[in-house]
Amino acid sequence: MKYLFFILLIALIIYFLFYRKKAASTKSANKPGSEANNKSYAKWIGGTLGWAFGGPIGALLGFAFGKMYEDMDKGTFAMKGTAQGDFNLSLLVLTAAVMKADGAVKRSELDYVKRFFLQNFGSEIAERYILMLREILKQEINLAEVCQQIGHHMDYPARLQLMHYLFGVARADTHVADSELHILNTIGAYLGLNPADFNSIKAMFVKEINSAYKILEVEPEASNDEIKKAYREIAFKYHPDKVSHLGEDVHKAAEEKFQKVTAAYDQIKKQRGIK
Repeated sequence: MKYLFFILLIALIIYFLFYRKKAASTKSANKPGSEANNKSYAKWIGGTLGWAFGGPIGALLGFAFGKMYEDMDKGTFAMKGTAQGDFNLSLLVLTAAVMKADGAVKRSELDYVKRFFLQNFGSEIAERYILMLREILKQEINLAEVCQQIGHHMDYPARLQLMHYLFGVARADTHVADSELHILNTIGAYLGLNPADFNSIKAMFVKEINSAYKILEVEPEASNDEIKKAYREIAFKYHPDKVSHLGEDVHKAAEEKFQKVTAAYDQIKKQRGIK
């Protein structure tokens, strides 16, 4: 929960630097606008502190948190505790990158993200994630640095699960655009995903004639024994228990990926008459 610690630290520093000065500002009525000026720097200080304590992801989240702080007194954001892990926060940043890939954030994509967060994390956490996502979407994202940080701190099964979710975002409008596919390829490479694993996940969302075989990472010419072996290996690789350390929410989301592997195997068995 490293990022959670960074965000809480950022929140505390911003609070003591600005919010606590509210009382003092009432004694300085002869300096109009001083409090507003202080608040206008909240997002910049949040971003600077985020980079210092949490690298490129911390900077993006710190900036977003600082911007939400500026809205607190307007009633548009209420600061409440939430349970946020490294996976979920990395997911926010990469989701923003995919949504911006084709130059326009689509309503279908945003609705998909809302539904996903709501179904997997509950309404309270989903509300805060969407607020942060809106702010991250306004920022420039250095994919190389962000993915390098994720790859350094996140194990391989978790990175596979990230990619599966990102393909879901890209296909929210029923079609993965070339620009989105390009950004997904870039993310996959930066995250150090095996090309066969990337293509396996891609085949779950971009349907082609041999998609079932690509999901199992085998050629259509493979023997029945090779198909069975491939299924056992890919089922082990994508098993939801591989990401159980990320919490029940992520574990539940991983079950969808596992079901697609099973469905691909069932399709091939039916075509070949495998018992």
